[in-house]
Amino acid sequence: MFDTHELGRRPGALQRLTRSVEAPGPPATFGIEGVIGVPQGAPVELRIRLESVMEGVLVTGTARASAEGECVRCLEPLKLEVDADFQEMFSYPDADDRGRSAEPAGGAEESTENEDRLYLEDGMFDLEPVLLDAVVLALPMQPVCQDDCPGLCSQCGARLADDPDHHHDAVDIRWAALQGLAGTIQDGEKDEMSGAEAGVDEKQEK
Repeated sequence: MFDTHELGRRPGALQRLTRSVEAPGPPATFGIEGVIGVPQGAPVELRIRLESVMEGVLVTGTARASAEGECVRCLEPLKLEVDADFQEMFSYPDADDRGRSAEPAGGAEESTENEDRLYLEDGMFDLEPVLLDAVVLALPMQPVCQDDCPGLCSQCGARLADDPDHHHDAVDIRWAALQGLAGTIQDGEKDEMSGAEAGVDEKQEK
C-alpha cells in the first residue's frame, strides 16, 4: 500500500518515490504460467511519480524486475530484465456529508463505470493490480534465449546451437517403399543363388 497524505489534495502537487517490493505468489503472479514470470519473492524495483489532480491521484511509474522461463525453441532456461511502464488514476471516493460512500446517481451504467475505477481508501492505494497488468503485458509471449536460436533437431531433439553442423541423411518417403522392396528382392536372389549352389554341390558329389 502507498500513502498519499503527504501529497495533499492541491492539484499540481507532485511526489516522487523509489521503492523495492517483492513479487507476489499464486494466484496473482507476475508472469505467464508455464512460460515466463517473475519468481515469487523476487525484488521488483519501482520508480513512481504521484500527481494530485482534481479527480484524485495520478500514479505514473516504471517497474523493473528479472523474469525467468525457458526458451520456446530449445527449451533451455533463460533470464531477462523486464521494464514495465504504468499509469493509473486513483480517484477520491465520493462521500456524503457524514463521510460515507455515496451511491452513484447515474443508475446501472454509472455503477458499471465505477466498478472499473480504482479508488483511494483513507488516502492509501494498492498498486499490485496495476503492476500485475503492466508486468504481464511487458513479458514476451514466446521468449527465446537469443534472437537467432536455431532450436532443436526435429528428428532427434538435439540442441542445434551446440552442434551447428548437425544433420541427418534425408530419405524421400516416396522412395522408402521401393528401397524396402529392393532389399527384399536382393534377399530373395541371395536365397535362390544359395539353393542353386547347393544343387551343384550335390551333383558333383554324385
